[in-house]
Amino acid sequence: MIKNRIIHPIKSLAAQGKLAGMLLILATLLSLVFSNLEMTQPYPSFWHLHLNILHWNASIIHIINDGLMVIFFLFVGMEIKREFVEGELKGMRKAMLPVMAALGGMMIPGFIYAALNIRDPHLLNGWAIPTATDIAFSLGVLSLLGNRVPFGLKIFLTALAIIDDLGAIIIIALFYTDAEHFHITYLLSAIIIIAVLFILSRKGFFNIYLWILAGIVIWYYILQSGVHATIAGVLIALTIPVDKLKLFEHRLQAPVNYLILPLFALANTAITISADSISGLFSSVGFGVMAGLFIGKPLGITLASWFAVKQKWCTLPQEITLKMLLGAGMTAGIGFTMSIFIASLSFEEEGLLDAAKIAIILTSAISAMAGLWFLNNTLKPQQPKIKEFEK
Repeated sequence: MIKNRIIHPIKSLAAQGKLAGMLLILATLLSLVFSNLEMTQPYPSFWHLHLNILHWNASIIHIINDGLMVIFFLFVGMEIKREFVEGELKGMRKAMLPVMAALGGMMIPGFIYAALNIRDPHLLNGWAIPTATDIAFSLGVLSLLGNRVPFGLKIFLTALAIIDDLGAIIIIALFYTDAEHFHITYLLSAIIIIAVLFILSRKGFFNIYLWILAGIVIWYYILQSGVHATIAGVLIALTIPVDKLKLFEHRLQAPVNYLILPLFALANTAITISADSISGLFSSVGFGVMAGLFIGKPLGITLASWFAVKQKWCTLPQEITLKMLLGAGMTAGIGFTMSIFIASLSFEEEGLLDAAKIAIILTSAISAMAGLWFLNNTLKPQQPKIKEFEK
């Protein structure tokens, strides 16, 4: 009986898609608590212990960020490919609204951050931090409103977040490549293997063991090339045949949502909160991240959507208004996973990185509450179902 009382609610949360988001929140809270208790003082330094795995000497946090997160990006890459091939992003006119909204939701936050940090080239490295949206948390907020949320709004936010992820991947590849340690030979070797896999896939040949072996080699070559290793996950995803995507997404969903992302949160939110880290919120980095996510995201998404509709490039889905898109834009201000990931690429200094992370966590929470409140007051109340009885 007690077992059922515990297991059934967990299964219910997993079915509703809320469990992954709740685990991320729990992991973040635990990490922040452990980082600031005297009895768990060694906790933050634990993630910086170095391990040697197959001649790869790296800290635990780097193994998570450069190794395990490749699987997360593989999962994201498969979602992107499936949506463009057979999902809600198939066809130019169908994809135009979320594409324009995502572009606006990346550009305006980036401009806001850059405007506040224009005088310091080093601080400008963080311009991409507020451009990201956390798809799990954003959709989790919508799910709290139940079936009051029009189906078209859920599809819009899902498509927007997927395009946003694609934008973040392109930004990481273009702007966060280690130029000093860039090796073209390794990159070309990885591209050749990817091309071979792509050709084999198009010819109808697919073998999971070959793809795993090739994937490990591609990851190693890209890691050595200076391009961020997580890009390997996306590139491998593009070579997987369309008819296999749903199967592999299903198999990866549990380890990504219930292991990799919570581990990422535990490692990357191990922040010792002090007077200096709190004051970092009021620095140009802190203000840039907060203003970018909380103001830039909804503003960019709404303005870009309005412009696309006005130019007749696309139409709003049935029952959807610009006011609803503004509410969805607020929830898109939940940056979390991808924003923290980009922050870790932007700054090596602990002070700057902690300021950015605290700003992301705080603003993501505020954006979630603001989006929930706004949509709760915007969406029509749920109408009770009236049953008709035949006389």
